[in-house]
Amino acid sequence: MLTISVVIPSYRRPKDLARCLDALKKQKRPADEILVVVRDTDTETWTFVQTLNPEFLPLRTATVSVSGVVAAMNAGMDAACGDIIAFTDDDAVPHTDWLERIEAHFLSDTNIGGVGGRDWVYHGTQLEEGEREVVGQVQWFGRVIGEHHLGVGEAREVDVLKGVNMSFRRSAIGQMHFDTRMRGTGAQVHFELAFSLALKRAGWKLIYDPKVAVDHFPAQRFDEDQRNRFNDIALINAAHNETLVLLENLPSTQRIAFVIWATFVGTRNAPGFLQGFRFLPKEGTLAGQKLLASLRGRWQAWETWQQSK
Repeated sequence: MLTISVVIPSYRRPKDLARCLDALKKQKRPADEILVVVRDTDTETWTFVQTLNPEFLPLRTATVSVSGVVAAMNAGMDAACGDIIAFTDDDAVPHTDWLERIEAHFLSDTNIGGVGGRDWVYHGTQLEEGEREVVGQVQWFGRVIGEHHLGVGEAREVDVLKGVNMSFRRSAIGQMHFDTRMRGTGAQVHFELAFSLALKRAGWKLIYDPKVAVDHFPAQRFDEDQRNRFNDIALINAAHNETLVLLENLPSTQRIAFVIWATFVGTRNAPGFLQGFRFLPKEGTLAGQKLLASLRGRWQAWETWQQSK
């Protein structure tokens, strides 16, 4: 029998948090403890938490004074007592068998260090549809394939899990923490990539199972990263974080391939020169702004990597 701690970082979204906690009350396999991590200045969330009846949930709180999800995740992980530490977001609703399925995977194989699954994304009441077989992979030249929200098929080994729906074996993570060099004042995009690849490098398996599921209702963010709206600082931060992680985790030949690919090709979200020119007719000056922000973030990551060495 394993004990399970659930960690939920929350910031200024008490209604979303209430829905998430209500879903945790309905788990077939109850959590042994639930840790809500709250910013010290977040009076909205603190006011809500103080109204909760502790008889219905094994709830504790942890306080963090530093902005960003990384500090909150680390605070929650340090405070958690469980053999398994499961993470979800305050704007997510775990399915009733979420913890039951997570525990089953960890019990099935002692070499499994992490388990995650699908987050069914809703835009309002509209479910984002689609199916992907390839999920959570880092290609040999460094292109990261996420698509956790569209994964189908059987449980399989992956390279990276997604923050809204991931769990880790305490004995696997040991003294590991989420990387505090990740930039951003809120979301700190790609923080999961650094943690996942570090676990893989240590020899642990990461399992993605679409049946380990949460419903995800992407809520308002209170930082520069506003999801689908362009912000140059948010893109610089995302490109920096992704690049830093891959520079540190790819072997030397693949690292060279990644630098070339990222600079001259890239992706729609973090374009290199070819992608920038590809979207120029459709996006005009916006394509140029994205290209400059992406390249700037990549370069800053190179500088961070050199300084870290």
